[in-house]
Amino acid sequence: MSVHKSVPHDSGPAHVTGTARYVDDMPLPANTVHLAFGLSQNAHADLASVDLDAVRTAKGVIAVLTADDLPFENDVSPSIHDEPLLATGVVHYIGQPIFLVVADSHLNARKAARLGKIEYIEKPVLLTIDDAIKADSRFEKPLEFSIGNPAKAFENAPRQISGQFEIGGQEHFYLEGQASFALPSEGDMLVHSSTQHPTEIQHKVAAALGVPYNAVRVETRRMGGGFGGKESQGNALAVSCAVVAQMLQRPAKMRYDRDDDMIITGKRHEFRIAYRAGFDDAGKLQSVIFEHHVRCGWALDLSIPVGDRAMLHADNAYYLPNAKILSHRMRTNTQSNTAYRGFGGPQGIVGVERVMDHIAHDLGVDPLEVRKVNFYQTGGDQKTPYHMDVTDSISAELVAALAASSDYIKRRAEIAEYNAKNPVLKRGIALTPVKFGISFTLTHLNQAGALVHVYSDGSVHLNHGGTEMGQGLNTKIAQVAAEVFGLDVSAIKITATDTGKVPNTSATAASSGSDLNGMACKAACETIKERLVEFAKKKWEGEVSFAGGNVTIDDKTMTFGDLAGAAYVGRIQLSATGFYKTPKIKWDRMAGKGRPFLYFSYGAAVTECVIDTLTGENRILRTDILHDAGRSLNPALDIGQIEGGYVQGAGWLTMEELVWNDKGSLLSHAPSTYKIPACSDTPEIFNVALWDGENSENTIYRSKAVGEPPFSLGISAYLALSHAIAACGDSYPDIDAPATCERILQAADKLSGNPW
Repeated sequence: MSVHKSVPHDSGPAHVTGTARYVDDMPLPANTVHLAFGLSQNAHADLASVDLDAVRTAKGVIAVLTADDLPFENDVSPSIHDEPLLATGVVHYIGQPIFLVVADSHLNARKAARLGKIEYIEKPVLLTIDDAIKADSRFEKPLEFSIGNPAKAFENAPRQISGQFEIGGQEHFYLEGQASFALPSEGDMLVHSSTQHPTEIQHKVAAALGVPYNAVRVETRRMGGGFGGKESQGNALAVSCAVVAQMLQRPAKMRYDRDDDMIITGKRHEFRIAYRAGFDDAGKLQSVIFEHHVRCGWALDLSIPVGDRAMLHADNAYYLPNAKILSHRMRTNTQSNTAYRGFGGPQGIVGVERVMDHIAHDLGVDPLEVRKVNFYQTGGDQKTPYHMDVTDSISAELVAALAASSDYIKRRAEIAEYNAKNPVLKRGIALTPVKFGISFTLTHLNQAGALVHVYSDGSVHLNHGGTEMGQGLNTKIAQVAAEVFGLDVSAIKITATDTGKVPNTSATAASSGSDLNGMACKAACETIKERLVEFAKKKWEGEVSFAGGNVTIDDKTMTFGDLAGAAYVGRIQLSATGFYKTPKIKWDRMAGKGRPFLYFSYGAAVTECVIDTLTGENRILRTDILHDAGRSLNPALDIGQIEGGYVQGAGWLTMEELVWNDKGSLLSHAPSTYKIPACSDTPEIFNVALWDGENSENTIYRSKAVGEPPFSLGISAYLALSHAIAACGDSYPDIDAPATCERILQAADKLSGNPW
């Protein structure tokens, strides 16, 4: 068996030896030109004049382009065509591209881009959610999902709480920055792009060149991380390279330096979440009302589906019989926020987890007890706030198993004793669950294709529509092909994702890579296998089986390669395409009703931390995770994804702080000013296990998606810090995210009666 095994990442040795080739590693033709953007230094202004004389005469400069020089469409938006490649008369944030420099080297292009002399006529600037609310600056009217009668149930509830908190954004900080390379040829354009969405790159480049899609081929071998930041943010580089390559008939390359990358590209959406909850004396929710304010930035990008997914995850693992979620999508003069691992889901989840902790504090009980009485029932048939039946919940059993294996109850008691004896250091612990819906909420994206060739020596060549960004997607898909043919994974070769081989692909996002592309691959392989079986039965007569690289026909055994060679001589087609579309999903976002997800992934994490109440310094001491990956295709890869997702989620809520000044300039635009978790920030004790189960839906070998769901396990770190702060006083800790050292110190001082 090739699936359900811990097969090493196919590019692992190349990663650790430095031989894995990324876009910036590709050997370039001698006449390649290099590009850089000239950026706006004003957050909102009309362009009074743009003097580029010094840019044009700078060392190594070959050409300088403005919007007027573009041959066809000036647009890189993934949604409503509201994001020009180069600004046209007005700028909307600091970092918006105004002109494009073409030079003989990356350094010369970047130096020249700083020489533009631009005069601005300043316009009103909206930077914060409060600014946008006051100006009523939004992308669409508020959207509401509701079930039951939340207002009446809130009024009638025996107990009530309310609160509000802010959730910061997050920089993707992929190790490989945005990069693209375009190579013109006879009648078409080849684009190498570090992108999660090669088809979108193809479409944007074609529109910019004024050619049909078949005149553009996009190839992506691998990315050095994506996390959603390469779903749409690579469009500008690819379009720029293609336009210049077409104009000059020379290869063109562009990459962002890290600070340019952080200043230009969008981040995770910031949220403000206000809540009201009514409940009984056991903590069982009778009503919950959420209001989300989402800071989207200056252009729409993917803010609509991100905001929607936050609403769709506002229940997390809990049955809310009477609920309302109201969402506002606010427009500001900041980077256009975009996809990020979890795609709004984590923001929705952290809202209801805050409610659970607040209720527990109000009742004076362990938050776990409140969570347990509100879980969706195991094997039950309860509806979400968007009217989808939840029939596969395993939260109660999974959480009970984790609480037992992690000694949660005992440790919580020990922490209470520790805090009573220690006036300076305070410890905290939290156990939080995750229920994460799997499927694109835009229904037509739930499709995938694959192309499989079996050569006459029995080796297999495979392409699919997903992209490899370090998560091991290609390894999993190779395991699927090997399983169908009864081969070792080493017999399967997967080459770069290529729009010329598999067309009309969806982004590798929404945790869908293995689900969609695995099923498409399986369909293609099974088509070829059926042809081989039919051929073998006719030629040798008998039942045919495939295993261990061999094919057995009754008592006759041959290698898979022997059968493939014989089939070739017998003129049997050994190539096939496969296609898959996710079944059962149907969603009406305006009505807030339907089935947007095929299934849910579940998990839970226990985090223990310690804080220093004199400085706000803090550490994660121990983390225990139990996560549901169904029948895992590759346990080792899945555990790696869980570990990485948790650390990234914890980083978002505890240390990764984006800071803008009052002019709208991003101050935290480099590793020196923006802190992501390092090795020393991971828990000293880190226990991760997979839940022993399988998907109730007919997914690829009954596995479950594992890319995004584990990210929200990091919420337990945020709430463990909150528990530690709560030991400083009697009030519920009012701490925004990220819970930085400064915020922890302020909150601890406030509770202890020593406010700043």
